[in-house]
Amino acid sequence: MFKFWGDGSELAKALVEGIKVRSTENFNWTFIFILAVVFYVYWTEIHKKNYEAVFAGLALYGVHWLYEIVNAIIGHFSGYPLWSVSNDSTTFVLLVGVCWELSMMFSLAGIISFKMMPQDRTKRYFAKNGKKGISCKLAVAIEMALLFALFESFLAGTSNHSFIWVYKWWGVIPVFITTYVPFFLASNYVPDMAPVKRKRFLVILWGTVALLLVLLIPLGII
Repeated sequence: MFKFWGDGSELAKALVEGIKVRSTENFNWTFIFILAVVFYVYWTEIHKKNYEAVFAGLALYGVHWLYEIVNAIIGHFSGYPLWSVSNDSTTFVLLVGVCWELSMMFSLAGIISFKMMPQDRTKRYFAKNGKKGISCKLAVAIEMALLFALFESFLAGTSNHSFIWVYKWWGVIPVFITTYVPFFLASNYVPDMAPVKRKRFLVILWGTVALLLVLLIPLGII
């Protein structure tokens, strides 16, 4: 059921080579429903003036897109990306490593992580006897990263190959450390940045994502 590392098998390689990026062969109406749910969540937070939650969502989602672009670039130049999604498991593949359903989930993941933190985000765990303890922001980021890494290992082991790992050195541990921890650090720390720094971070992040998409998609790199 769970798969913890890539196996370098010919099957895994063949599955990746067969991925049809942005093909509408499996498209269905769940695409629209999921998009409506995401819009509802964001506009509800905006209506309630919970702007910090919105910043958390945009921070993680932007980092997610940056990672997916880099993963697709790796796949283009090295032969195989670090992770892939199969056409059989989704209605629409956006980039080689991310499908519509997964991407929309990540658009909400930052908001979820942010809301899981204590109302007092200066709280520190295990702080006693002069010890500073662990920031709740860091603790929740690690907890969420572990949960997502374990769930990804489940997806990698599904019979329809929802997630595909080719490289034998890539699996749960590197996913946890290099991917999910940065995702949730962004969602948990960016909302409390000074307004100018937060704005600069989000503008640069999303500007970079937009520029890379505009340049690399027409070139056939991603």
